[in-house]
Amino acid sequence: MQVDTCAIPGLLLLTPTVHADARGSFFEVFNRRQWQATTGLAPDFVQENQSRSRRHVLRGLHWQQARPQAKLVRVVRGEVFDVAVDLRPESPAFGRWVGHTLSEHNHQQVYLPEGLAHGFLVLSESADVVYGTTRHYEPGDEHTIAWNDPTLAIAWPLAGAQPVLSAKDASAQSFTQAAARFAWPSRGGG
Repeated sequence: MQVDTCAIPGLLLLTPTVHADARGSFFEVFNRRQWQATTGLAPDFVQENQSRSRRHVLRGLHWQQARPQAKLVRVVRGEVFDVAVDLRPESPAFGRWVGHTLSEHNHQQVYLPEGLAHGFLVLSESADVVYGTTRHYEPGDEHTIAWNDPTLAIAWPLAGAQPVLSAKDASAQSFTQAAARFAWPSRGGG
């Protein structure tokens, strides 16, 4: 597994070693021992989610406040532009975003530590995104920052198209409005 650091501390781009032959291919999605040896981390994933979305669907930017989640995100079918935003006031990258193209072909994954907002835009006809989380989803604790917030100025590759949004994402708060919440609880329990 190749591990690349990003402009946001703790955000990792992971490229697995893919073993391919005439039959197809195989790679390890997650191996705790290898993770710990390579990254120094041993995340305890407690929930795995999968979404299917059509072209131009934009999900996010989502985050949980009281029970923040670390996430391991990958695409099993299609292609997305995956975005993480640093919401940790003490971070040197506070308010910055990083985007990666994840696809079924490049097999890359993104690891987001606690304290980041996450979203993605579907670039292919449709896409299946799978992500593990280190804490369970808490509907009352989820918050959303507007995908088009001018403070963040995320360069979504929409090429003139309008994103397809949920009602929740369409009425999301601005980064400035959300900033009042950016005091992270200490990690405890799962």
